[in-house]
Amino acid sequence: MIVDNAVYRAGHRIEHDKSVDDVVGVSATRQPGDFQWVGLHDPAHDEMQSVASTFGLHPLAVDDAVNAHQRPKLERYDEMIFMVVKTLWYVDELDAVETGEIAVFVGADYVVTVRHGDGSDLQASRRDLESRARLLAHGPTAVLYAVCDKVVDDYELVAAGLEVDIDEIETSVFSGSRDVRSRDAERIYTLKREIAEVRRAAHPLREPMRLLSIGHVLHVSDEGMEYFRDVSDHLIRFCESVDSMDSLLSSAFDAHVSQISLQQNEDMRKISAAAALVVVPTLIAGVYGMNFDYMPELGWHYGYPFSLAMMIGVAAGLYVWFKKVGWL
Repeated sequence: MIVDNAVYRAGHRIEHDKSVDDVVGVSATRQPGDFQWVGLHDPAHDEMQSVASTFGLHPLAVDDAVNAHQRPKLERYDEMIFMVVKTLWYVDELDAVETGEIAVFVGADYVVTVRHGDGSDLQASRRDLESRARLLAHGPTAVLYAVCDKVVDDYELVAAGLEVDIDEIETSVFSGSRDVRSRDAERIYTLKREIAEVRRAAHPLREPMRLLSIGHVLHVSDEGMEYFRDVSDHLIRFCESVDSMDSLLSSAFDAHVSQISLQQNEDMRKISAAAALVVVPTLIAGVYGMNFDYMPELGWHYGYPFSLAMMIGVAAGLYVWFKKVGWL
């Protein structure tokens, strides 16, 4: 559906009595120097075709915008640029990163934004941009900047959520409780999968943002490059943070495996020590249980208590020694 539809003149929104859905009627209110911003959310194909025919949008770009599931990219079609960005938001209860998509058509006097999913609501970005008349006066590229800035700001919120969960995993891996560490491998795998999703969204966006920041894109002025340069810096910092988090998770998984191996070795030492405490008395009992005619203490009145004392004494000695070397 069409969420909003407005005309802007010299950095200010122009009031009109047209319906939000009346794209052609609102377009007719434009004067030279004005530009129109149409915002859509999960539009139907027919609705998108109506908007496309009004502004002469390229059919290939329209298909990409409607079908979504596109890779972040920046393309030029004649006098129009088409950009796709991935939106991200973090669901902490599920340790999951959800993704959406925004497609932006930018012409000399119009902007069409097509949003899919629940992330990066552009209504707040529109209100913020409308309060900054100097920035909005740059025209359609100001809208493109506002969209990119909102998306990258949301990326940083996702990074903050992931960092909290990674800190929890590191604490759990190095804790002494085996019960606490029991789900670490599963959670590490889940977070690495989500980080891979984040990288697929953010990393391909670096090149389009670089091109926008150096002015190698249609409609972007020298003054506008400064704004895109700021977004590009934030994006690079976010990508570096994501790479660092992925390395931390790999290290945490290696530490988790090492902790399990150490625990298993410790368990085997305890089992071996316990077996030794049983084996030695059993050996003595086995020797004394043999039927020999000639055997020390065989006819001795205290032979039986002596064998029991020997078993207890040897077992006690082994127990003390095992405790001393840390096997028990």
